[in-house]
Amino acid sequence: MTNRPFRYAFFNSLLLLLFSIFVFAWTSLVSPNNADAQSMADIQSIKVDDLTDAQIRELIRRANDAGLTEFELIQMARLRGVPETELEKLRERIENMEFSVAGGRPGATPSKREPRKQNDLSEISQGLFKNQTDLEMLFEEAPSPYFGGDIFYNKRRRLSFEPNLNIATPKNYVLGPGDLVYVDVYGQSEKYYEATVSADGFVLLDNVGPVSVSGKTIEEATNIIRNRLSTFFADMNGPSPRTFMQVTLGNVRTIKVHLVGELRLPGTFTLSAFSTVFNALYAAGGPNDNGTMRAIKVVRNNKTVAEVDIYDFLVNGKANLNFQLQDQDVILVAPFLSRVTVTGEVKRPKIFEVKEGESFAQLLSYAGGFTDEAFQDRVAVTRVLGSERAVSDIFKDQYEIFTVKGGDQYSIGKVLNRFTNRVQIKGAVFREGNYALSEGLTLKQLIKNAEGIRGDAYLDRATILRTYEDLSTEVIQVNLRELMAGNTPDVALKREDVVRVSSIYDLQEEYYVQIKGEVKNPGTFPYSKQMTVEDLIILAGGLKESANTQDVEIARRAGAEGAGTFSELIPVAINTDLSLRENPQYLQPFDNVSVRRKSNFVLDKQVQVEGQVNSPGIFSIKNAEERVSDVIKRAGGLTPYAYPKGATLIRRTEFYETESEQIRRQRNLQDLQQKMLLDPNNTEAQELLLQRLFKDLGTPTAVTVGEGVLAAQSKRETLTGIAETKFDLEAIKIRQTEAVAIDLEAILQNPGSDKDLILEEGDIISIPRQLQTVRLRGDVVYPATVRYESDRGMKYYINRAGGFDIRANRKRTYVVYANGEVNRTKSFLGIRSYPSVAPGAEVIVPTKGPRVPIRPGEFVGIATALATLVLVITQINP
Repeated sequence: MTNRPFRYAFFNSLLLLLFSIFVFAWTSLVSPNNADAQSMADIQSIKVDDLTDAQIRELIRRANDAGLTEFELIQMARLRGVPETELEKLRERIENMEFSVAGGRPGATPSKREPRKQNDLSEISQGLFKNQTDLEMLFEEAPSPYFGGDIFYNKRRRLSFEPNLNIATPKNYVLGPGDLVYVDVYGQSEKYYEATVSADGFVLLDNVGPVSVSGKTIEEATNIIRNRLSTFFADMNGPSPRTFMQVTLGNVRTIKVHLVGELRLPGTFTLSAFSTVFNALYAAGGPNDNGTMRAIKVVRNNKTVAEVDIYDFLVNGKANLNFQLQDQDVILVAPFLSRVTVTGEVKRPKIFEVKEGESFAQLLSYAGGFTDEAFQDRVAVTRVLGSERAVSDIFKDQYEIFTVKGGDQYSIGKVLNRFTNRVQIKGAVFREGNYALSEGLTLKQLIKNAEGIRGDAYLDRATILRTYEDLSTEVIQVNLRELMAGNTPDVALKREDVVRVSSIYDLQEEYYVQIKGEVKNPGTFPYSKQMTVEDLIILAGGLKESANTQDVEIARRAGAEGAGTFSELIPVAINTDLSLRENPQYLQPFDNVSVRRKSNFVLDKQVQVEGQVNSPGIFSIKNAEERVSDVIKRAGGLTPYAYPKGATLIRRTEFYETESEQIRRQRNLQDLQQKMLLDPNNTEAQELLLQRLFKDLGTPTAVTVGEGVLAAQSKRETLTGIAETKFDLEAIKIRQTEAVAIDLEAILQNPGSDKDLILEEGDIISIPRQLQTVRLRGDVVYPATVRYESDRGMKYYINRAGGFDIRANRKRTYVVYANGEVNRTKSFLGIRSYPSVAPGAEVIVPTKGPRVPIRPGEFVGIATALATLVLVITQINP
């Protein structure tokens, strides 16, 4: 457990906090516009004469709000280095203002006395907190199992019982050495005296002499001093005195109190003379786990003068604060008297200390009484009898007379979770729940109390689950239809009967219908009687543009058909506007409606032409036979700078992630919505369209899988599986697009030929500018890009790159032309024929594989094989 600062650290923190409040108040009064920037050191240069009375009053008010007295305010200012001359001026200003606020007598001399304070506070702090680290270690994090065990200290909150010094002087306060006494003479004559009670018990008054007051109460000391002063002020006594006198206590002295016995931190403590037993116990951390809380004794002059019961404070709030400690008092905490344990349904389940003769009723008051769910008629007690334990019961009428005994264990149980007069009704009634079993309650009356049967109730059968005394159950069948009609006798109910009225929908499978195909929101919908195909299409958001209204099919579950028949197919033709027909086709539960697509309906397909054409851009495909030459012609033909030999066709593969029709429609509608929002002058029809768009786009729609997506996904998984099973095969790179080599010159010269490819959705025709370079890559000395020169072969360009490197695989050198075609080096009888080079081509020289050295074993194997071959040849040709 980590050590936390105890009271000493708390006291220092409080002083720092109060002083920060003082500094803020002082600086904000002197310089209100720059209070935040005023530093601590600035207060040393503040002049009290520069402060107005209003600022002084505000300073006092803020200090009082923080719980800081005027004297403490001045003391902290002194600690911060404020000159004594300024402090004296501030003290005079405060005292004069305080007297005027209190309403002093006219012509009276204002008092120069400081407010009442505790003498030698540093000594008290040292005595109280010198062992605060040891005391902190004595407390555990968990709450004490003993009632009142954590009253004097706990981790979250501290109950300090600190004495209040700002009260009128108690008349029964006993004066002692160290007390400061104020004597005020007022009326016809005015005089004031200040004197401290000496160690011999005297106060020395100016021009009067010593007066013995030690051991006297304030009231007794007042009479003694009045008698002595009456010799100097003749009009102080008599039937009509004109001079008066008042004795008050100034600074409070400190006393030494000895705390012994079963305490957390026994010892001698220096306390205020106003302190009570609770102040002293708090200083010592309170009784420990073995100490009594019921009989704490105060010993004075070898006699017990008081006995404190902490339970009286905890239960009744009586702290006996009028009894004050005196110097050299001894507080004795003996071991606990007797303890009992209370568990179960009480508000304070703890271990309690009990006195001789206390009853269980008193113990119950210590425990805070029963909880709301406690069984109060009987309490079980386990008692120690000699060498054994015995179990006994305390009944409710015995609480006041049953005497508790040390070691007792009391257990208070809960009320049973059962009902004496409950019946229940569940199911198809308007108000399910528990009902009271009144005299003569019947099933019909219970249904009436539940506000009747719902329309979906199954009336041919209801059940009553009846529980008997041996906890066996019986189900009683009731025909509600006959019962409610009065044709059968009513059924009398008994305690814990459970009536269940089933719904007709509880007894059958939930009905639904489905629709798929060319509707806006395909899916599953609830079934209703007399529902037509048109009704279901309307629920699904209507038809798509591609829907074929003459090819709608209903798949209905097969009824009593022969084996092997799964469903009955019903063709339906509907009106395009979904209007009513003379002979509508009504649906049945679990029907599955399919709306087919129009046979020739396709979405618009687009291709893109980029590069050296007169009108590049995106073009819609006109028909299924449109070719490359047709689109080039629509694009205005080639520009003079075009390089047709480098033209490339970029085509999507079957792995291309195409958008579904639903997603494309969603994107188009969102684009329409954004454009309409930017137009501030929409017509009424356009505003309605905008509302419909918000409604449609705000509702999630089903995403249909695009054509060929499932097949592409299956092929992708197949290729990946092949690559995983072949250890020597690299991972197959699945691309969404790839370049197709085309001969654009031949295409334009002979449109419609086999070289003139038919276009597909998403094709991109790229025609570059005239190219004049050749790129060399791979295992050449210096890979580079060089200028193209006609009538030059590939070896010329390789030499321009420094020639072949050492590990170059010359016979596998190949050329990639600008249009994507590839041509490799050929070899015949050791003579290599290198491919030609064209503008924009890329010459690639691959690298030979790593050279693997021949192991001795392999060399021996090769030699053996050769020797065998020679032997075979010699045998064939002798």
